[in-house]
Amino acid sequence: MSRPEIPELERLEALIGRFGAHARVEVLARVGHGGARLPIYGLALGAEDPSAPVFAVTGGVHGLERIGTEVVLAWLHTLAELLEWDRVLADVLARTRVVAVPLVNPWGFALGTRGNARGVDLMRNAPPAADGSGSWLVGGHRISPRLPWYMGERDAPMEPEAEALVRFVEREVLDASVAIAIDCHSGFGLTDRIWFPYARTRRPFPLLPEAYALKHLLDATLPNHVYRFEPQSLSYTVRGDLWDHLYDMRAARPAEGAFLPLTLEMGSWLWVKKNPRQALSLLGGFNPIKPHRLRRTLRRHLPLFDLLFRATASGPSWFPRDGERERLATEAFALWYG
Repeated sequence: MSRPEIPELERLEALIGRFGAHARVEVLARVGHGGARLPIYGLALGAEDPSAPVFAVTGGVHGLERIGTEVVLAWLHTLAELLEWDRVLADVLARTRVVAVPLVNPWGFALGTRGNARGVDLMRNAPPAADGSGSWLVGGHRISPRLPWYMGERDAPMEPEAEALVRFVEREVLDASVAIAIDCHSGFGLTDRIWFPYARTRRPFPLLPEAYALKHLLDATLPNHVYRFEPQSLSYTVRGDLWDHLYDMRAARPAEGAFLPLTLEMGSWLWVKKNPRQALSLLGGFNPIKPHRLRRTLRRHLPLFDLLFRATASGPSWFPRDGERERLATEAFALWYG
């Protein structure tokens, strides 16, 4: 079997060529199916010091949600252009790192499936934590890979795509003094949401003051933004969430600092509402189909990525001070959990 055509993968490889020496690129894994193997690329730009602040962007975890990869590629394209002339960006990257895995699940893209070639939902595939649970079915199950949200076989190792992402983030992100990650998805509701952990439990996130401070930073800096910033567990809970797993790995380390893994959940129902006919196609339920809506989506999130990159590089300036943490935690609890 020859390599299937995946336009997003081809654009990623062209973009890698554009970055040239500015990016450190590696193939994190080659995943096989039907006699062909597809690469998962990891990119790193900027500071190589493991403790440097890191902004991580990922997409394409679910093969039907192609817009996530498109949004990541749009931002990386902007970075590639800026690196040709922007000395401000060059100065920031001298002390800050950007890492990206734009297409985590290439076989999901090739086959037009949510999960990978084995039917496993990669965002339900981390080892489930003991203190959490998942909403029925949507939060992860082991019934059958024929159903969406399948976690994989009990006690089996993580799927190669999930393992590749975890190991890359572990190496490039978890030793950072400040780290923010954003994983791009689509398909839930009419509103674009920014979710923070925990996904597995309605128990408050340990870095609740930092998450609340970042929400205020977003509201103050981009007062006309379109996002609902909230814990993922307000919508549903998930067993085996990769970002819960990575946060727990970071929390178990002795290093100081903060790691805020976020999920951008683009509200694809809005696209369907504006163009009901696209609901008749599988991809239409998760992606903007009309060219003008695709272009609008690709530019819609660039200010968010820029703000999160700046917030990463400037972490200590907006982090809650010791005297503020209790007050911010109380306000955040009343907003999201009360």
